[in-house]
Amino acid sequence: MRTLGAKLLLWSVAVTAISTQPAKSENVTAAPSESDELNHVLISLHGYQKAATQNALSTNLINPILSKPLPTHISNQVTTNDDSRLLLAGGSDPSDTGGGRVNNPPTEHQIPVELGAPPVAVPPDLNLRDPLTNAPEKVVDPNNIPAAKGPPPAATPFAPEGELRRALPAPLDPVFPSTEFVGQPVIGVPDTGRTYALEEAIYKKCPALKKARIQIYGWANPGWGYNTSHHSAIPLSYAIVPRHLEMEQTVLRIERTLDTVQTEHIDWGFRVSNVYGTDYRYTTAQSWYPASNELLKSNSLYGYDPVECYGQLYFPKILKGMVLRVGRYISPPDIEAQLAPDNYLWTHSVMFTYDAYTHTGAQASFKLSDRLMYQIGLHAGSDMAAWAPTAIPTLESFLRYTTKNNKDSFYGGVDGINNGRFRGAREVLATENIAKAMSAISGTTIAPGQPLAHDNIQQFNLTWGHKFNDRLHTMTEGYLLYSIDALQGGTVNYGAPRSYNASTGPGAYLHGTSYAAGFVNYTALKLTPKTYLCIRPIDYLLDPRGWRTGFATTYGSWTIGLIHRFNDYLTIRPEIRYESALTSVNGVKVTPYDNGTKRSQFTIGMDLIQRF
Repeated sequence: MRTLGAKLLLWSVAVTAISTQPAKSENVTAAPSESDELNHVLISLHGYQKAATQNALSTNLINPILSKPLPTHISNQVTTNDDSRLLLAGGSDPSDTGGGRVNNPPTEHQIPVELGAPPVAVPPDLNLRDPLTNAPEKVVDPNNIPAAKGPPPAATPFAPEGELRRALPAPLDPVFPSTEFVGQPVIGVPDTGRTYALEEAIYKKCPALKKARIQIYGWANPGWGYNTSHHSAIPLSYAIVPRHLEMEQTVLRIERTLDTVQTEHIDWGFRVSNVYGTDYRYTTAQSWYPASNELLKSNSLYGYDPVECYGQLYFPKILKGMVLRVGRYISPPDIEAQLAPDNYLWTHSVMFTYDAYTHTGAQASFKLSDRLMYQIGLHAGSDMAAWAPTAIPTLESFLRYTTKNNKDSFYGGVDGINNGRFRGAREVLATENIAKAMSAISGTTIAPGQPLAHDNIQQFNLTWGHKFNDRLHTMTEGYLLYSIDALQGGTVNYGAPRSYNASTGPGAYLHGTSYAAGFVNYTALKLTPKTYLCIRPIDYLLDPRGWRTGFATTYGSWTIGLIHRFNDYLTIRPEIRYESALTSVNGVKVTPYDNGTKRSQFTIGMDLIQRF
């Protein structure tokens, strides 16, 4: 390494010396020889060697080059009392009697060396300052340089220049919702998120929060669409109210992100994401209040839900890093997510609308290598709090594998597995039978009780991401769901029927095993640094018994959208979508749209994401 550094320094000095050689006069016929140019370089280096006594590292780098005496015809040209050499060591110029240049560096990075010799470029200042503390670094003996700690920078066109990564380079362009393939957290990736206006204002008033890496930010997400349905767009999500401007989600997030790049110490973090809007209907978990009551007891259009509420610990010494997450977190496997900025399009696929949304429990993620991650967790069941009467211990387990060329990623496993029985279905059936008997005896209609009855989804996922180039990539996901002795329509909503959702109350009892299968593809093309085009050409949900949707059929939807970011704060996502029930039952067309009156629907609309 020392020899290589010396050669590089000699080469840079030689290039500078040759390039700055004064032009010969026109009456000179002989061009300078290569040996003459090299003589100038060697003379300059010897001048530097004798003057740079204040810079031990620079001296140690130069000395090996000049360990042997110069040829006689060159050494005779090197004088020992040239005051100009003092400038090389940052000393004073004796001719400057005003004192204004004392300890000042030469201008324009040029230093005179010998009278009649070409100027030599100043070597780089090897006594650098620490970029974090701005304190001068110690002079290092080049013969005894300790091995550097921590990971080297990973080359990536999408990470900030010089940013360290202890992971594969980010595969995707930042114009897309994420620069990483599906499967979080990716251990070894730095937090490169920007600071928004609310956070900047808070930091000015309370700098201790910035020092502690506590972040506070959020966004507002209104949406509007023209829909051929008049009352309800369900099963479309999340824009369930046709032809109405609604605040789909307003989010305030407080978090501390983990530093998983460093490998020296345990780190801690947390996240709380507070959601208010119409989207709460799709994030609600049993016994997470107030959303659980607002939806399952009142069928309200708007509600509040703490959709994410967890703490994290990072252990760098366990394998190649481990992250332990405890609390309520978003169900891991989907391409889509509950929160708007993380999605490719405004609306969601039909299949996404009916799988698990959040888990409450503990999850451990292990980095086995840059290309392999394993996750295992124990939670309370799909969309159930650990303290809910319907909760049941449920296992989750995933493996994430990325190919060597970083163009393909596979993420799959089981999102939830237990005994598979729908929670409370038999109790609902029993109360209905009792109510019917009591009504017959009394001669008056007696309403049945309202026992908690909740989905218990058994879910298996596989997601494949493929990058064609820096502008084009695709994501494909498939899942299989099942449950035993379920209710048609899933979790029971005991709220009053509303125009935007008239299907409340328990559905028909489905004895035995009910299953559903879904397939979806997203293909995204970057058009400009702020714009991309996204199509969802495949979106199918097979629900043969109506367990998930209340209607026994197969659904298909086709969507195209254009996503444009005006700046870091404002994004719009216009799109066009068509969807339909594709199969019939006993020759009768199924009509799941607009509260059970239409076979299909067409939507054109857009949403807006305003960050703060």
